[in-house]
Amino acid sequence: MTQARLLTARLELVPLADEHLPLEVELDSDPEVLRYLSSGASTPDEVAEKHRGRVARAGTVDGLGVWIGFTRDVSRDVTRDSPRDFVGMWMLQPPHGPSQVKVPGEAELGYRILRLHWRRGYAREGSLELIRYGFEELGLKRILAQTMTVNTPSRATMASVGMRYVRTFVEEFDDPLPGTEQGEVEYEIRRADWRGEPR
Repeated sequence: MTQARLLTARLELVPLADEHLPLEVELDSDPEVLRYLSSGASTPDEVAEKHRGRVARAGTVDGLGVWIGFTRDVSRDVTRDSPRDFVGMWMLQPPHGPSQVKVPGEAELGYRILRLHWRRGYAREGSLELIRYGFEELGLKRILAQTMTVNTPSRATMASVGMRYVRTFVEEFDDPLPGTEQGEVEYEIRRADWRGEPR
């Protein structure tokens, strides 16, 4: 099963392809977008290397991967040739970080939004669609998300899509970011929660 093209009320989520590399470079060239991920903007070569890793991971589990998000014009039919604004990147990938155990039926949710589109609800909207897709179409059992404890905007998005706080943990970094000493947090949502079933 390949990644599906997904639609929400305001977004079109398209599976990541090589043609999207310039958009990834645009996104990762803003140090504010990467504030809780790295110490500064990424170079085009660094983004290209990350792009190759994202594409490779997308081939490891059917249906999982990275999506590039565009605005959709809901007043008319959406076609691939319609004018669209780049919004950001969403990820539903096999767990692959140092503090994540790769478990069948689980995936990690992530999102990165162009600063121009912050505070418009796009992170939440795209994430809700990926959660729906993960549970309803891929049959996932659990979706997790992790961020720095001090990343309150991302934590608010996680809570707004129904994810629950699971734990705080500490990782060692060669070049720790401000706030690293407060640790990382993990949130989760399980299929039973999504369906409204009792725990």
